[in-house]
Amino acid sequence: MRVLALDYGAARCGVAVSDPTGTLATPLEPVLRPGTKKGFARVVALVTELQAEHVVVGLPLSLSGRDSAQTTETRAFAAKLAAAVAVPVELYDERFTTSLAHQAGGTASLDSRAAAVLLDEWLHLPMKEGTD
Repeated sequence: MRVLALDYGAARCGVAVSDPTGTLATPLEPVLRPGTKKGFARVVALVTELQAEHVVVGLPLSLSGRDSAQTTETRAFAAKLAAAVAVPVELYDERFTTSLAHQAGGTASLDSRAAAVLLDEWLHLPMKEGTD
């Protein structure tokens, strides 16, 4: 299953996509100003262009696990995206992804490397109970 991961921010939205087997996460070019009409349209277009079957949006919780100032905006973005695409959109805790992406280095944008870390974590979650 091909999965698209988004590290939402008002200025830039980091983007990463899995390979068709759902094993590897690759950072892509970030989308600028995803909250604008043009930026949001680009995010929606990526879902189709990349043939994503699932979208994971990083949820910026505080270190204590509570909502932060950015959390409300991200939840609204994810809800708007879920209404605009025909695939499931899921929120996933993104704490420490930017720090891990920074430590790992690389040439892609930090936002998209953080999306790749988020996607890699999500892809390698233990199977949920009752699933094969």
